[in-house]
Amino acid sequence: TAPVIGEADLDLMRRLAAAGTEHRKYLRMLTVYVDLTAPLYWWKEFDTYKVGTVANSCSTMHKIHSKEFTLDDFSHEHLVDTCEGGLLWYHTLNAIIYALNDARNSYLETNQKRFWWMMIQLLPSSYNQKRTVQLNYQVLKNMYFSRQNHKLDEWHTLCEWMESLPYFKEIIIQEG
Repeated sequence: TAPVIGEADLDLMRRLAAAGTEHRKYLRMLTVYVDLTAPLYWWKEFDTYKVGTVANSCSTMHKIHSKEFTLDDFSHEHLVDTCEGGLLWYHTLNAIIYALNDARNSYLETNQKRFWWMMIQLLPSSYNQKRTVQLNYQVLKNMYFSRQNHKLDEWHTLCEWMESLPYFKEIIIQEG
């Protein structure tokens, strides 16, 4: 359940948030934990937010061989299954998945590290990785206003999630 904040406290929080960095220090104490699953290309951008974040990932290095690769393990919503420029984009990802599973099966059968290396080096940046992340409202504020109009859909999804957090709109966005 969301915490209940009285009108006087909410008004003070709004005014402090609007007054500048030195006045909104309390935002750093509003901690948020979330499980995020996103493609590696998105995590590379997320990792620029090092101050005020802690993340623990499901280790790709140790778990890459633990299950068969499927199309659902990858972000692929923008791939088209038509021939553009001589390539069938959707089929290219399927071919990579086939190669990854071939390397995985060889690794499981032989335990030879060269097959593990093939999985690691063939893994596309569209591979979805899950991380448990600790953030705070100050970091979320920075992300929100820096990334709300970003070209990656994943940032829009995260910003929409932020808007659903208790009092985020009232304190950070300050609508109404």
